[in-house]
Amino acid sequence: MTDYPLVSILINNHNYEQFLPEAIDSALNQTYPHTEVIVVDDGSTDKSREIIARYGNKIIPVFKPNGGQVSAFNTGFATSRGDIICFLDSDDLFFPEKVAAVVEAFDSSQDLGWCFHPLKFVDIQLTEIQGNSSIPQRLHNALVTEYDVRGNIQRGRLSQKFPSPSTSGISLKRSLLELILPIPEKDQSTLLNEAFLIFSSLGLSRGVVLHLDLGFYRIHGSNANAMTQDKQRLAKICILHAYWLREKFPSFANFTHCLMGLGIGVYQANGGVKKEYQELVQRYLSSVTLREKLEIYARAKFQYFKNKLIQLRF
Repeated sequence: MTDYPLVSILINNHNYEQFLPEAIDSALNQTYPHTEVIVVDDGSTDKSREIIARYGNKIIPVFKPNGGQVSAFNTGFATSRGDIICFLDSDDLFFPEKVAAVVEAFDSSQDLGWCFHPLKFVDIQLTEIQGNSSIPQRLHNALVTEYDVRGNIQRGRLSQKFPSPSTSGISLKRSLLELILPIPEKDQSTLLNEAFLIFSSLGLSRGVVLHLDLGFYRIHGSNANAMTQDKQRLAKICILHAYWLREKFPSFANFTHCLMGLGIGVYQANGGVKKEYQELVQRYLSSVTLREKLEIYARAKFQYFKNKLIQLRF
């Protein structure tokens, strides 16, 4: 990596006109000077396009039909030129020192492919609220923790709590993203999300966690499900990610078997697998060995009873 690598900030937007200007401004106001800001508008029907047009050549606009978040990831990356890619949801904000901190973290070792960090949870007025960014606590007051869980992914489990940031807490080297993208855009893939980036990154590369809040994650009516336990949505996401991660990365099979078992079990405990996902499940199960299928069913049964027990308690 060069001493002053170009950093691409990819903003994905769909009908967030009320938040979009703050997101773009936060990307433009970075202390690190070598950046490009790409705004992918995913078929917005509000005034987002007018807002984007106001920025002129300060940003790189991309307008496309609505295809979901992963479609915006694919399109934005194809447009970008940076050695490092920082993702930003259009309802979130970066702190001014965000990109500089990420570049410094990557500079500590040449073989780091990803950098994750937590975000400060806020409401619409940017007032701090309780939240969980799913970043492990730092050890021994360290501000940076290196991770290598590639072997854990290939063995089918993560023995330690692994980092799972929001989209705006994800930064990846271009060399790693070239292995991950494009993400499939079919078979209900609109529910594929940043988890595809996270699991792929963990399985393909060493990385680093910065134990610093480097942005705001805004909680509002449209994304409030991020703070709730929507069991059926969780099941759908697990099934979709299990199927497509295994399609793209066969070496992740042991891990995706666990995801598929989790998805099936949670679904069965919450009304059964919906018809549109049954085909994906059957296609997945028909491609594994009998032993693997039994292991998936056993995990599904465990998750089923676990969820039913939780339901009885409440």
